[in-house]
Amino acid sequence: MYIIADIGGTKTRVAVARDTEKFEEPLIFDSSQDDTEFINRISEAFDSVANGEPVEKVVVGKPHWKRRPTIADEIQRISPAPVHFENDTALVGLGEAVFGAGRGTDIFVYVTISTGVNGVRIVKEVIDPSIQGFEIGGQYITADTNLSWEEMISGKAVAKRFGMSPKELGKEHEIWEELARNTAQGLHNTILHWSPEKVAIGGSMMNEIGIPIDSVRKYIQEMMRKFHVETEIVRSELGDLGGLYGGLALLKQKA
Repeated sequence: MYIIADIGGTKTRVAVARDTEKFEEPLIFDSSQDDTEFINRISEAFDSVANGEPVEKVVVGKPHWKRRPTIADEIQRISPAPVHFENDTALVGLGEAVFGAGRGTDIFVYVTISTGVNGVRIVKEVIDPSIQGFEIGGQYITADTNLSWEEMISGKAVAKRFGMSPKELGKEHEIWEELARNTAQGLHNTILHWSPEKVAIGGSMMNEIGIPIDSVRKYIQEMMRKFHVETEIVRSELGDLGGLYGGLALLKQKA
């Protein structure tokens, strides 16, 4: 039996898998508790999903948190089995590559636009190797401002700019078209750097009230005048459970 945990900036999901094909109903709880309470909650979740049965391995997707530099050590301490850690975005991308929008794609890119912004390159269902992970939200797409891509299009950035949740702005707000153009600029760079067959975009900022994907496609086509790159731009398919599916895919690779 295995345990998979997907720790996001807002929510944490923990589920048990008895094989590498499916997981059981996950436990979902808030990620923004204080450190001690958060670790206690993860420990309780591990105990609950394991239900006293032996656990062979634990896979955890987690963000790079400056505010929680020892999170990996703490999770390993309370885990019932050895833990494999992976970046949370990379794990979601792997899930999409194997079980979701990237199925059958040799070179696939997943980008999340949510509280923050990041992405990952998956080649033949394997997370591309890197020295320190991928942080594509940190790229600068214009010399006219010192704002990074993440600081221009993320949910956190929009909430800071307008003083309210992005959903509260409403579907017809003019900001969504501006964000689509800025999203396309960053994706244009990512496509030229990583040369994928397909890019899937996910995250809370791509929901029904959010950045319109048709506008993103339109702006990318306009920007690709010189290179004529034929990369398919789609929505992600696995929703909030992508990281758990990524954990299954990782367990299958390591089996």
